[in-house]
Amino acid sequence: MKKDQPYLESVPNEQGFFGRFGGAFLPPQLEEPFAEIRQAYDKLSKSFEFLHELKKIRKHYQGRPTPISYCKNLSDLVGGGQIYLKREDLNHTGAHKLNHCMAEALLAKYLGKTKLIAETGAGQHGVALATAAAYFGLECEIHMGEVDIKKEHPNVVRMKILGAKVVPATHGLKTLKEAVDSAFDAYLKDTKNQLFAIGSVVGPHPFPKMVRDFQSVVGLEAKEQFMEMTGKLPDMVTACVGGGSNAMGIFSAFIDEPVKLYSVEPAGRGDKIGEHSASLTYGSEGIMHGFNSIMLKDEEGNPAPVHSIGSGIDYPSVGPEHAYLHSIGRTNIGLCSDDEAVDAFYKLSQHEGIIPALESAHAVAFAMKYAAEHPKEAILVNLSGRGDKDIDFVVEHYPVPIKGR
Repeated sequence: MKKDQPYLESVPNEQGFFGRFGGAFLPPQLEEPFAEIRQAYDKLSKSFEFLHELKKIRKHYQGRPTPISYCKNLSDLVGGGQIYLKREDLNHTGAHKLNHCMAEALLAKYLGKTKLIAETGAGQHGVALATAAAYFGLECEIHMGEVDIKKEHPNVVRMKILGAKVVPATHGLKTLKEAVDSAFDAYLKDTKNQLFAIGSVVGPHPFPKMVRDFQSVVGLEAKEQFMEMTGKLPDMVTACVGGGSNAMGIFSAFIDEPVKLYSVEPAGRGDKIGEHSASLTYGSEGIMHGFNSIMLKDEEGNPAPVHSIGSGIDYPSVGPEHAYLHSIGRTNIGLCSDDEAVDAFYKLSQHEGIIPALESAHAVAFAMKYAAEHPKEAILVNLSGRGDKDIDFVVEHYPVPIKGR
């Protein structure tokens, strides 16, 4: 993609639109708080002190840079292309989420806020935000679907140990969308003292841009590391996509390069409404949670019920930048079913000694299929998180396969 200026400097526009996607569709009582956040970010993103503090935190607290690992055993197993992993599972708290949570907490301190509030699906964002709140001495309240609270019990325990209050979302499907609804309702009660630290590249402007910028460290590191390892760029970069923060993080450094980008959506257990969370594949344009994007709808045009074995990606819409990049043909879509994700979960564990999050396993599964069909290509996967949170669920619901099958 060739532009007069680098891609990341050209979108979104001042109103937060990526093409026709994005924006800020807010009730009147939220217009001023979000304007305050936008103005603060515009200032801080150019502040040496803010950027220096963030760099110091990433190096000395988060443990960045995270490495790239070459998966020789997995590559040999599929008998095709060469698979590499960007190891965000080795970032402190076990996922990419801390990259933007520490920055959002630093923003909250600048604004004089005393409390962080957010939604979480798989619990990775909740754990990361609770960690950031502890680091900066802030209160923390995490809203999580009742279904996910049961499914992701280890992360719920971690959040509570870190000092966060976990609030169950008990309406609807009791998963990620309902957690976002619940967090928005709680935020509306006190926008003066709270910062709603949205957990992905979704929501009203400036969050899709802001979270992308904070996550871009993943792509910047990966590009430099891959060049150092191999002397060239990868042929293809892939990541799982629900809201899409980990994908935008790694894609950001490669958008202007001749590299194929694949967004892997959760195909769940079928192609009917309620059986998957593949927004870009089956959705249409619509507004939800304050932004315009591609979303899954029911017969009445409301957000449709969704499903994925990965609690962090069962969301009925997708970040507006993902919708834009797909609309202009810059990104491609890959699909991964629940069963394929579990298969990749075990294969990566048993052949490389790396237990991935179920969300990340979607990207690994797609990379395995892609590698088998493209034997001459180098494939870089963003391994967005580790699977500690998923091991009880997987072992209970899926028998351990025989190694090598």
